Amino acid sequence: MSEEPRRLVVLRHGQTVSNAKGIWQGQLDHELSDLGHEQARAAAVALSSLRPTRVVSSDLARAHVTAQEVAAASGGLEVWVDERWREIHAGGWQGLTADQVYSQYPQDADKLISGEDFRRGGHGESLADVAARTRTALDDLIATMDRGECVVIATHGVTGRCLVAELVGLDQSLAWRALGGFGNCHWAVLEEDSTPTTGRSSWRIAQWNASAGGA
Repeated sequence: MSEEPRRLVVLRHGQTVSNAKGIWQGQLDHELSDLGHEQARAAAVALSSLRPTRVVSSDLARAHVTAQEVAAASGGLEVWVDERWREIHAGGWQGLTADQVYSQYPQDADKLISGEDFRRGGHGESLADVAARTRTALDDLIATMDRGECVVIATHGVTGRCLVAELVGLDQSLAWRALGGFGNCHWAVLEEDSTPTTGRSSWRIAQWNASAGGA
C-alpha cells in the first residue's frame, strides 16, 4: 500500500458581519457572525474526515475561532497561532465597501481589476508582500511535518489564495485573475508529490474552494 502524501488544508474563516456587508476588513479584527459560527462548525465536521494532526491559525479572531472549531472536531487538537497567516493589510481600504474603494481610490480600483499588483490603499501590502511572509511561515511549517501528516491552516481570503499560489509556483497576478476567491469556510487541499529517485518534492492543488455544502 502506498503511503499517503503530506497534505495542507488552507481554510478561509467563517462569515463576519463585515463580509456580509461587502466591507474590506484587511487586518481589522472582527468576530464571526452567527452564520459564520454555523459555517465554522460545519466545515470542522467535514474536515475531520481528513484526519488533521495539527491546526495553525492567523491571530485575527475570525480565523482563530474557526480554527478552534476545527481543532475541537478533530479530537481536541491544539491551535498554533502565527500572525504571518493574517489577511493582507489593505491600507486605507480597511473599513470601506467596494463602492467606497472605487470612489475614493479609483486608480487602485483599476489596478485591482486589471490584475496589477500594488500596495492596497496606499500604505497597505501587495500580493508579493503577502506571498513573502506566508512563504516563511510555509517553510517553517513544512519542515516540521511528518510523512502522511495533514495540517489545517485557518486563514483569510486573499492570504489563502496567495499562499496556495506561492506553494505550487503560480505567479501571484495570474492566480488573482485565474483562481476564484475563497468563499467563507471554503478550503483548498494541497498534496505533496515526492519523486523517490531524486528525493525532490512539489505540491499540487488537489481541491479548490471546497465546502461542507451546508451553512
